[in-house]
Amino acid sequence: MGVKKKKEMQVAALTICRQDLETLRSLADVEGKNLASLLLHCVQLTDGVSQIHYVKQIVPLLEKANKNGVCDPTIRSCLDILAGIYLSLSLKNPLKKVLASSLDDLPEFFLTEAAQSFTSRLQEDLDSTDLYSYRKVIDNLSSCMENFNLGRTSVSNLLKNVLHFLQKSLIEISEENRKFAGNHIVQTQLMNDLLVGIRVSMMLVQKLQDFQGIHLKISSSPIWQSMCGLLSIFTKFVSDDDLLQTVQSTSGLAVILFIKIMFHPPEKIPDLIGSLLLQAVDRTSIPEWFLTCCGSLCGADVSPPALLFLCQGTLTMLDWQNGRMGPSGEALLLDIVHVLFTLSSQIKESTLEMFLSKILASWTNSAIHVLESSSPSLKNSLNGNSSIVGRLLEYVYTHWEHPLDALRHQTKIIFRNILQMHQLTVEESDSEKSDLATDRFIFELTQSLLRLEWHVKGKYLCLGCLVDYIGTEHILALAKTIPSQMLEVMGDQSLVPYASDLLETMFKNHKSRLKSQAVDSTWIDKWHETWVSPLLFILCEGNLDQKSYVIDYYLPKLLNCNPESLSYMVKILQTSADTKTGSFNTRGALGALMACLRTARAHGHLHSATDAWGTLVSSARIKQGLVHQHCQVRIDTLGLLCESNRSTEIVSTEEMQWIQFFITYNLNSQSPAVRQQICSLLRKLFCRIQESSQTLYKLEQSKGKHEPENDLTTQHPSVSLQQYKNFMSSICSSLFEALFPGSSYPTRFSALTILGSIAEVFPVPEGGVQTVYQLSHDIDFGRFQTLVECFTSTFEEVKILAFDLLMKLPKTVVQFQDSEKLQGLFQAALELSTSTKPYDCVTASYMLNLLIWQNALPSSLSAYVKTQQVACEDGDKSAAWVERNTLMVIKCLLENLEEEVSQAENSLLQAAASFPMYGRVHCITAALQKLSLNSLQLVSEWRAVVEKLLLMSYRLSTVVSPVIQSSSPEGLIPMDTDSESASRLQTILSEIQPRDSNDYFNQAKILKEHDSFDLEDLNASMPNIDTAAEIKGKEGKTCDVTAQMVLVCCWRSMKEVALLLGTLCQLLPLQSVPASPDGLLTVEQVKEIGDYFKQHLLQSRHRGAFELAYTGFVKLTEILNRCHNVSLQKLPEQWLWNVLEEIKCSNPSSKLCTTRRSAGIPFYIQALLASEPKKGKMDLLKITMKELISLAGPTDDSPSTVPQVHALNILRALYRDTRLGGNVIPYIADGAKAAILGFTSPVWAVRNSSTLLFSTLITRIFGVKRGKDELSKKNRCGHSPFYRSREMAARALVPFVMTDEIPDTIRTLLARLPDCTDQCFRQNHIHGTLLQVFHLLQAFSDSKYRMNAYFQQELADVAVCTKAKLWLAKRQNPCLVTRAVYIDILFLLTRCLDKPAKGAQPVLEHLGFWEEVRRIISGSELITGFPYTFTVPGLPQYLQSLTKLAIAAVWAVAAQAGEQTRDVPISFSQLLESSFPEVRLLTLEALLERFSAAAASEPREKGLPLLLWNMGGTFLMLAMKENHPECFCEILKILHCMDTSEWLPQTKRCIHLTPKEFLLWIMDIASNERSETQSVALRLASRVVAHCMQAREETRDSVVPELKQWVQLVVSSCGDHLPTESRLAAAEVLTSTTPFFLTNPHPILGLQDTLALWRCVFTLLQSEEQAVRDAATETVTTAMSQENTCQSTEFAFCQLDASITLDLALAVLCDLLQQWDQLATGLPVLLGWLLGEGDDLVVCAESAHQVEDDYLFEKAEVNFWAETLIFVRYLYKHLFLLLSKSSWCPLSPETLRHLQRTASERCHLLSQLFRELPPTAEFLKTVEFTRLRIQEERTLAGLRLLAFLEGREGDDTLILRASDSPAEANQLTLPRTETAY
Repeated sequence: MGVKKKKEMQVAALTICRQDLETLRSLADVEGKNLASLLLHCVQLTDGVSQIHYVKQIVPLLEKANKNGVCDPTIRSCLDILAGIYLSLSLKNPLKKVLASSLDDLPEFFLTEAAQSFTSRLQEDLDSTDLYSYRKVIDNLSSCMENFNLGRTSVSNLLKNVLHFLQKSLIEISEENRKFAGNHIVQTQLMNDLLVGIRVSMMLVQKLQDFQGIHLKISSSPIWQSMCGLLSIFTKFVSDDDLLQTVQSTSGLAVILFIKIMFHPPEKIPDLIGSLLLQAVDRTSIPEWFLTCCGSLCGADVSPPALLFLCQGTLTMLDWQNGRMGPSGEALLLDIVHVLFTLSSQIKESTLEMFLSKILASWTNSAIHVLESSSPSLKNSLNGNSSIVGRLLEYVYTHWEHPLDALRHQTKIIFRNILQMHQLTVEESDSEKSDLATDRFIFELTQSLLRLEWHVKGKYLCLGCLVDYIGTEHILALAKTIPSQMLEVMGDQSLVPYASDLLETMFKNHKSRLKSQAVDSTWIDKWHETWVSPLLFILCEGNLDQKSYVIDYYLPKLLNCNPESLSYMVKILQTSADTKTGSFNTRGALGALMACLRTARAHGHLHSATDAWGTLVSSARIKQGLVHQHCQVRIDTLGLLCESNRSTEIVSTEEMQWIQFFITYNLNSQSPAVRQQICSLLRKLFCRIQESSQTLYKLEQSKGKHEPENDLTTQHPSVSLQQYKNFMSSICSSLFEALFPGSSYPTRFSALTILGSIAEVFPVPEGGVQTVYQLSHDIDFGRFQTLVECFTSTFEEVKILAFDLLMKLPKTVVQFQDSEKLQGLFQAALELSTSTKPYDCVTASYMLNLLIWQNALPSSLSAYVKTQQVACEDGDKSAAWVERNTLMVIKCLLENLEEEVSQAENSLLQAAASFPMYGRVHCITAALQKLSLNSLQLVSEWRAVVEKLLLMSYRLSTVVSPVIQSSSPEGLIPMDTDSESASRLQTILSEIQPRDSNDYFNQAKILKEHDSFDLEDLNASMPNIDTAAEIKGKEGKTCDVTAQMVLVCCWRSMKEVALLLGTLCQLLPLQSVPASPDGLLTVEQVKEIGDYFKQHLLQSRHRGAFELAYTGFVKLTEILNRCHNVSLQKLPEQWLWNVLEEIKCSNPSSKLCTTRRSAGIPFYIQALLASEPKKGKMDLLKITMKELISLAGPTDDSPSTVPQVHALNILRALYRDTRLGGNVIPYIADGAKAAILGFTSPVWAVRNSSTLLFSTLITRIFGVKRGKDELSKKNRCGHSPFYRSREMAARALVPFVMTDEIPDTIRTLLARLPDCTDQCFRQNHIHGTLLQVFHLLQAFSDSKYRMNAYFQQELADVAVCTKAKLWLAKRQNPCLVTRAVYIDILFLLTRCLDKPAKGAQPVLEHLGFWEEVRRIISGSELITGFPYTFTVPGLPQYLQSLTKLAIAAVWAVAAQAGEQTRDVPISFSQLLESSFPEVRLLTLEALLERFSAAAASEPREKGLPLLLWNMGGTFLMLAMKENHPECFCEILKILHCMDTSEWLPQTKRCIHLTPKEFLLWIMDIASNERSETQSVALRLASRVVAHCMQAREETRDSVVPELKQWVQLVVSSCGDHLPTESRLAAAEVLTSTTPFFLTNPHPILGLQDTLALWRCVFTLLQSEEQAVRDAATETVTTAMSQENTCQSTEFAFCQLDASITLDLALAVLCDLLQQWDQLATGLPVLLGWLLGEGDDLVVCAESAHQVEDDYLFEKAEVNFWAETLIFVRYLYKHLFLLLSKSSWCPLSPETLRHLQRTASERCHLLSQLFRELPPTAEFLKTVEFTRLRIQEERTLAGLRLLAFLEGREGDDTLILRASDSPAEANQLTLPRTETAY
């Protein structure tokens, strides 16, 4: 939204040769007034823009000279020089066009002289023999003929020579191109030269009149000979597949153009070209010159691409307007389309497919031109019902979802042109265009499109075209609900653009039609009803994705079409905002309102923000939106405040206050997308402030002159500017406060990103430009230290943001003065660079880079640089010392690394435990990446460093490669502790020298000297090693070296080496020749790096190692392909051929890895192919794919399958690589064939690789699978491969059957099933058929036909067919598996046909279907019992299927019989008494669903069938005897859903327990059972407690003693270590009991218990689980909505986010303490919360001295939400406010002294612990340091409150002295933000 600076025009200055310069000097007059003087001044300038001014003076000067009537020699010489200047300028130089314009305007008297000069100069160019200067000449020819009369005249004068030159240049350039085969850079340039040459040749014959009678010239004419020569060249080019396809395509145009010019008579041209395209040329009837030039095109072996380009040339170059070519032209038109249809079936390459689609679209355009005045026969051939149109539509249907966007666009053009063609073929009448809707072809076309599913993308494009032709109303008449259907579809991101574009087309068309037909404004109501009402429904009720896409895509288009609809939408949404408040997963009406307003303001439909706040939405609504529970409502409200279509709109005071309020509670957003949106929107606001401030500065300056007439501001500009400054300063303070100790990752990310935006938007002013705010003015040392400490975050994003922000600050903001601290920081960075925790070395890299760029390195490092003083300009001083500092640091790191590698060569285990080397390498790479390596000054020193870096990289790689390249790198060191330490170490040493099949490790140079180790020598040399094989780590600590430690050390070292080498290749300038003064990397070094990557990619076994080697290798290959050194440029191709040859030979001695999916080999080939230039022909990819597909297929002659396995694995990688894009699409079919044939291989490795390849291909073809569907794990048949095959085959059948064909297919399948009288049948056949029926029926029931009559009738027919095979569901069928599937089919039918049509008898009852179902159930084992004494296959599945059908039958009978139950086939009691838990569980789940629905309705009995009344006693008895855990849990859930007053009084009668005893029993279960049952029991116990609290006083009093146990139960369910379900249950319980225990004006519980429950609420609000926080938010919302608390805040009855809810909950609690008059008792408890009494500081003290954990690679503790100090700050704020309101101290002196003593002791202990930490503890002991800082701030907050209570407010006693605490600079800063209540 920033103001875009106008880009200054860059014009290269013109120059002339020395001879011309001397000529001008000799001709210039003394006064400087003649043309020579003018040109001399012009050429002496160095600025092209100034030269343009002089060039424009030429014509006026010559017009004065023309009066003499003589062209003197001076002017003649000047015109000659001007011609030379024109031809010397580059084609795109603006001077060339200006000069051409001036020369064309020359007085007529001088034109002849100018033409002679131009002709002479142009002839000199044409005589050039330098091939690489041809392009310049060709460009000049092009510019001469492009709107330049003088140039065209010159070319015409030299026509013979020009044609000869073009012929010569094209021949020589093509030969040169052939010589450089393989050199992509040179070939690309040469082929572009060819392309321009062909275009200029065409331009020549099109624009010059000399060719209008060329056929009359004799064949010996030079012009004719040149024309024939050019035609021969174009013919050759169009068939040359080695050229770029654009060259071939243009050649096709040129061939047809030249034939059109040269062939006579012209009326025979269509026949000639038609025979050429049909490959049926009669050689006897065509001229000799044609055969000579185009003979290769006259045969039957013309390639498809050549034919395609000839078709394109024919359509482009011939005149199709008004049927000028007559009948032969019409015949040619039809011939072309038939050729194109044939080519469509032959062409598979994506680029050719793109050409074909464009040519087909071009053909339809030509057909339209011809049809405007064509014969009736052609109209018959091209009307809508013709075969040609049918094939065109088929092409559209098969390509409208093509992967290429451009091709899909062409199908839209073709479809639109088909409609226009049909319209032109319709008989002429006085009917209007709208009558097309009644045309049979159009009607059927519309119907067929509407019948398609909405996931078909082409449907939208075609319907959009139809709307333009027949109007929206005709489509609405056929499908009234189409707006709603499309809005529903907009939940799918891939369909959103299509649906929104079609909707826009429709509602725009509908509006224009309605408006044109209406006589008043009532038309808008109909329009709103059609298009706006469905929108509002989606905004309020739709799912999240659906609403987001509708708001982003549909709403702006709707408002742009009709801005007046905004008030209509706002009015409706305002009325429902209080009832539809939304929640954490729904936006509600408030969210819809904010979305509408935001969109309207962003698109300029709200003319003034002030008007919006005053009229459309209230301030209260804005604040509710800013802290709403749903994140998108918050974003939309923020967007409403920040976005505006006017970048200079003043930000109002209200808006600034709301933004400050928003930042207080929204920095900790958990969603990365939301954080990004917040930061982006605030950046827009800052841009508005910056740009509007510039307007205010201008207004301030002009205020004294006149009053502004605009309404930008209602107050003085200086006031607004000061408000801006105060606002930005306040924002920055809030953001820095958010970087407190222990702040979460999201908070830090948000704060640092916003601060970075502020630094960018408000830059340091330059050139007198005023800026309203500068971040650097608000940065002191404390804030600088805070930013540096962000480097210790375990998240690299935070490190990056902090570093970038520090770099954006001026260097003068903070100067490092303390040399001791400087040395400490540098040493801390060096120590972190060898940490065993990987994220520490990243911290070290940022610390070192900061010291480098701040020029703050210790002076001791100067010895590392030989050149102490660097000569440089003043402006380059900064770059010079950055280079020097970087060199010093890299040399220091390299020296340390050399020493560590030497130690690692002796003991890799010691290195892994004490100094893993990867950290040093990472720091070196990071330092290099920050430095500009193309303008170095210390080149000689850098060359030495680069050489040492390369040698050290190879040396380090050699040390770690034996582990990485082991056949089993993950388990290289045994994890178990052996009894004999010596044997364990022997195993380690033996494994480090692995005996791999590829024999690679015999070449390991570094470890070869250890080959002779034996056990005795080992024991003798290492006598003190104990059984744990311990290694001394850092600081003398002992740690056990595990396999993971060694492996991580090795693969990370390999990773960093790969990235370093890749960085060197990418960033270092190449030393092309040995004596080059600027290059740092030699050609030989580049080749060595390539060999290194090749070795490790082809031989590494560890995925992490070869994946990262691949990253570095990609950087290398990209550089090589762009390199001008031919030997380097050809390296990728050589490597590719070598590895393919090695794969093919399958030599037993090959080092290639055949396991682990070929390990790094696919990555190696991916890197080589992906770096191939995309603009070329991708020859390497084509050859490689053909070779791999050949290898991937089964072969009988090869003894080894290794090449096949490699080929399959490589193909899989290539198909997955998105960078190869559509280039691999032509090979998908062959790849699928190879994969399927691989399934038949007897070798497991081939079958496995084939399966992986096939899976990748399916994903590539159909997209990523979006859901999971697994077979039931309880099915014992589920593990049968045959069963699974049938199941998968049945699912796979569904997509192949069109939806409207499903019913017929089902009936056909059912007819194939055997009858009960058949003697012989196969159950496998029955099972497979039934599965197909089931899945087809399921798909049909989910389709769009669900609610129409067609659907009901088709399903009724299917139901009739199923009755004929009902024996399969009965005992006559002995197989339980097939019986179960048939019952599933019956159940599915009952579910689909359960509701009758209006006024009709139920379908199933009418068919007698339910009667048959009752018979099945009555005769089933559910009634008669089970004869099986053991579990038979399929029994669980059969039981579940039968039970579902039985339950459906019970509900059906109950519904039909008016709640009479006499005809029920089986009762629920029978089902619940079944001995099979599967039956009971399904029954209980069905009952729970009904009871849950009834519980949600009012009254409860309304939604509960009579069948289920009075069942409380039954469930109580079931609960006592149920022993199946899941069934027991369901019973408790049902009791929880039921009305407690119905069953609780029955406990004594039914289960012999009083309500009190039942409560104890259920609480006992909640205390001891597993999590799910425990959670349900807790809910049920709480329901009982709540019921008792509402009962009579004696009942309530009877359970009061048990409430303490219940409180403990709730408290114990809130711990962070517990499962989410337990905490959700606790939150739900707290919500349901809030009125009784949390906010009751007369507390029932004691204060301690009440506060314990409140503490639970705070704990849950700080949970890391979003669901838990949302549930706890409901508790607080309920608490704020009570009669005695709703006045405590302004957010009562609102859905709020947990961040503000924590603040509000504390406000409510403090208010309640006053209401209860319990301040004296409650305050010590709350002060205890503030001080953190539960935290033992002694543990912190011990942890500071603890030995590091053995798990060296474990991350430190991280928090994503919970922030201790946020709770502390909120609590401090509300306690301070609470105490401020009190006129007396609520604490007794004894209590106050005790609290003060406790706080003072904690303060003293903290001081001691801080002193025991090292000087740079914030970096080296981050966890301990942060924990102590948090305790420090808690203690300081407590001391402040205690001091306030005591009546003294001096700060001196409350701050730890600087000598005691290094955190003195970051003392507690209390939040000064807007209170939330």
